[in-house]
Amino acid sequence: MAIALAALAPARAQDAGDDRSDQRIPVVASFSILGDFARAVGGARTGVTTLVGTNGDVHVFTPTPADARKVAAARLVIVNGLGLEGWLPRLVQASGGNAAIVVAATGVSLRGSDVNKMLHGKDSSDPHAWQSVANAKIYVANIRDALIAADPAGESVYRDNAANYLVKLDALDREVRQAVARIPPERRKVISAHNAFTYFEAAYGIAFIAPQGVSTDSEASARDIAATITQIRTAKIPAVFLEDLSDPRLTRQIAAEAGARVGGTLYSDSLSDEKGEAPTYIAMVRHNIKTLISALAD
Repeated sequence: MAIALAALAPARAQDAGDDRSDQRIPVVASFSILGDFARAVGGARTGVTTLVGTNGDVHVFTPTPADARKVAAARLVIVNGLGLEGWLPRLVQASGGNAAIVVAATGVSLRGSDVNKMLHGKDSSDPHAWQSVANAKIYVANIRDALIAADPAGESVYRDNAANYLVKLDALDREVRQAVARIPPERRKVISAHNAFTYFEAAYGIAFIAPQGVSTDSEASARDIAATITQIRTAKIPAVFLEDLSDPRLTRQIAAEAGARVGGTLYSDSLSDEKGEAPTYIAMVRHNIKTLISALAD
């Protein structure tokens, strides 16, 4: 990735397509899920833009000079951390801005992947911590505190908005647990396209196995695929799931060769657009659990 500093125009308070106005606190989130959290907490007081938009893959994102201008104009930049945005340091340097940067995943209990270690010979940490609703609450609290630090005058707004949203997340967490309880224990195991669900697995007890590692910026080897097919047959895994950002051909190939059912599409790294199945974080989690239940509970 290269960003030419000479190509950067002076920072503006509003770029084409931004949803912020001059009166709003300019906030940039690295990708769509963080953007949704930021909008829930910031409300009308903030103008939130995302670098990686809906239906976009944060793992393979390549920033442009326009993205550097967004960062330069921001008062606060919200990132996931945990190695997810490998392109971010160079983008921040190229922007020349002085925005505060908050790592939303600060404070989560880091998880790796035993399956990833078995298949790939290394223990890679999973950066997809938002897949546990309890972790999403940590993200929201970190974003709330960062907004207060960036805009002390809005403290009461940010605290109220965050409190209201956290109540919704508590209800969502209960909803997921009640849904998983409907799945027979022996059927709580699936194959997904890449290893983005270890936090969901730890929180809710559905085992996820993936031929790819924690990033979509890699390809599964023939050995990985063969090991996955063997595991499906041995463990009698009932369903294989597509992901919104992954090439479905590999997943369909594995399902066909292993004799497993394709259970539907899960959202892992991105929200859909407003007309899609997962336009918000809460809608994404509900879509995923409904898809899992449909394939596993019968």
